[in-house]
Amino acid sequence: MILYFMLETINMSRTLKALGEKSSFLRNFRYTLIGFFFSSITPAASGGQPMEIYYMNRDGLNVANSTLALLINLTSMQIATISLGLVSLIFNYQYMNTALIVFFVIGILLNSSALALLIISICSKRVTNWIIGFAVKVMKFFKIKNMDKKQEWMENELSKYQANANYVKTHKLLILKTIITTYIQFLIYYSVPYWIYRSFGYNTSNIFEVLSMQAVLFATVSGIPSPGAVGVSEGGFLELFKKFYPKNQVASSMLLCRGVNFYLFVIVSFVIVAISSFKDKRKNKIQE
Repeated sequence: MILYFMLETINMSRTLKALGEKSSFLRNFRYTLIGFFFSSITPAASGGQPMEIYYMNRDGLNVANSTLALLINLTSMQIATISLGLVSLIFNYQYMNTALIVFFVIGILLNSSALALLIISICSKRVTNWIIGFAVKVMKFFKIKNMDKKQEWMENELSKYQANANYVKTHKLLILKTIITTYIQFLIYYSVPYWIYRSFGYNTSNIFEVLSMQAVLFATVSGIPSPGAVGVSEGGFLELFKKFYPKNQVASSMLLCRGVNFYLFVIVSFVIVAISSFKDKRKNKIQE
């Protein structure tokens, strides 16, 4: 899971550097965890990127650059989710019941819609303006202070964003590196259930079987508009992974797997958010 977050940070750092932003790897790693926390507690993971933009702005990063970097990263994630999910379904279709097939189709459609929106967002000024407006609403929900000034400043950054988007579109190697890194990132993430499986002492199934099953599960639940896809992820795991475990152990493996790849890092990322918020308040008091 640490490798998963590190690879996402590498993608973000690479794009920010290409756009002329100076931000350390450790700081970018913090943004990644902050994004994970707010994605985990908001419906359809909608709060992660806006809050990352907010914290980047607090640290002096250009809003246009940080928005573009996150959109490119999110686009590559959608590409990996959809493609790996579809390929993995070919090998695991027989294990899907009717409900899971329905959820899978919905998940692919929602992720495909999101991917189309993201691609338009990188190219369209109008859609980008809407995204910034949405980011403002999210920050108002979390009661961020001085939102009128922040909104005006973010809108002023929109023109810079479009110029940088044109720069990125002409540098296809940057996009290719981002997509390749994301595929590696997701394969590592999807391998977590395999290491859980081996920790129970089993070795009958190989890593490809378990990894591809997780790819199907993630594509199925990632489009569900509930915070962290809680409930659906657990139910899907119990149904899909029962082929790997005896009946009396599949629930235990689910709890351990979700604990490792979700709940543990919700706690860790919450601590990071709390520390960051405390530092911000302290900085504001000193400035006042």
